[in-house]
Amino acid sequence: MLSALEVVSSVVVGVMVGVEFSVAFVINRILDALPEDSGQLGRAHGGRMLGAVMPVWYLTSLALVAVRAVAGWHHHGTGLVVVAGALLILSVIMSLLLLVPINNRGKTWTPDNRPADWKEQTKRWDRFHYVRVAVIIAAFALLVASLT
Repeated sequence: MLSALEVVSSVVVGVMVGVEFSVAFVINRILDALPEDSGQLGRAHGGRMLGAVMPVWYLTSLALVAVRAVAGWHHHGTGLVVVAGALLILSVIMSLLLLVPINNRGKTWTPDNRPADWKEQTKRWDRFHYVRVAVIIAAFALLVASLT
């Protein structure tokens, strides 16, 4: 049972890390290179789509890691799982306080209604997202390290 939980939690967190890494270093760079307003429209659509999916994914990942920590409390590597869970909590807090407010604004923007500082807000979101990606990569690395 614990082995299955280790695999499922690692895969769910790992895929989430891959998606967020891709957003930071691939998708947003592609969108930013598009002509005229295409990139901003793409980011707004991505904000709506991923804004609906990612909260569930983050909370599911956190729940799986919490259950894994409790189920394996007396097993080798549990300390790493607990620290990984703390990092996932940090990523959720960062999301709620820093990223979600910008995303909630950005997902409604069109070329006709976006604010004058929309590029600065987008760059701010990107900077916060890079930090969040680093935090969840660290959490994933700890989850994988706990298996050895």
